[in-house]
This record gives sequence, structure tokens and C-alpha cells, in this order.
Amino acid sequence: MSVRNHKTLLTAVALAGGLTLAAVTPALAGTTASHTPRAAAVSSAQGDPRNVTQHVADFYGAYIDAVWATDDKSAGDAAQALRAFYLSAAAQKKVAAFEKKEHADGILFAQDVPVKWKVTYTGSGAGHATSRVTLTWGDGPHAEVSKIDVQSSLKTLKITDLTSVR
Repeated sequence: MSVRNHKTLLTAVALAGGLTLAAVTPALAGTTASHTPRAAAVSSAQGDPRNVTQHVADFYGAYIDAVWATDDKSAGDAAQALRAFYLSAAAQKKVAAFEKKEHADGILFAQDVPVKWKVTYTGSGAGHATSRVTLTWGDGPHAEVSKIDVQSSLKTLKITDLTSVR
């Protein structure tokens, strides 16, 4: 092997090793500070675009990602686009009215961003399905939890109503 090819190979190996270390180190470190990336225990995920509960879960996952990313200039536009895509016009108006009155996010019913979310199917009838969204606000055994009932059209899968559960 020529000296030039040997140097190129060593450079590529060193670069790949450095990039791998840079990518793996934050994940291995976990997190104790807010907004810090952490390794996930889930090794795979799947979905079905025809499933109404999955649709709600997709929305909340993407929406929380967008509002969490305060350092990303495109995050605000992304959150608005998600609202426009996933919510019916009537639901968008209801959310806007809540936000104007309460000065809080009308999707999360809060002024902060949760660190975890879960969506569970709770029933259906009259052309709609209801999902319960559970939001966790912090880590540890004493983390606060809030719940939102989300109604969706079985025909369009659009979210038609959101109600905070007390």
C-alpha cells in the first residue's frame, strides 16, 4: 500500500472514530439538566397512519419536539404547521381562544413543555374516537402529571376537541 493511501486510510479511520465518539458520548451520559438529549430505552418504534390513537400520538410527539426545541428558529413554524395539519378548523379556533384567555399553550394546557407523554385509546362513538394524553412534567417519583382528553374524527383523523382533565 502506498504512503498516500495509508495516510488517507488512517485519516478516515480517525475521523470515523472521532465522529462516533462525538455521537455516542452524549447518549451514554444521560441527562440531569433540562433540554439535554438522552439515550432512549426504546430500541424500535412503529405506527399506522390509519389508527386514530396513533395519529394523536404522532401529533403530540412531533408538537412537543417542536416546542421543546427553543434554540431552533424553525420550531415555531413547525408547531404551527402541525396544528394546521392535525387539528380541525374548529379545534384550532378553540385552542386560539384558550391561549388568548389563559396566556398558555392550548395544546398542552400549560406554559411549559412536558418531558414525557403517553396516549391511550379510551373509546369511540358517533364517528369520533377519544384518546387520553398523559403529560409528565419532570423526572423522578414526584413528577407532576396532567391529562387531556382528545377527540378525533374517525373519518378524517383530525383532532376535533381537546379538554383538560381535572
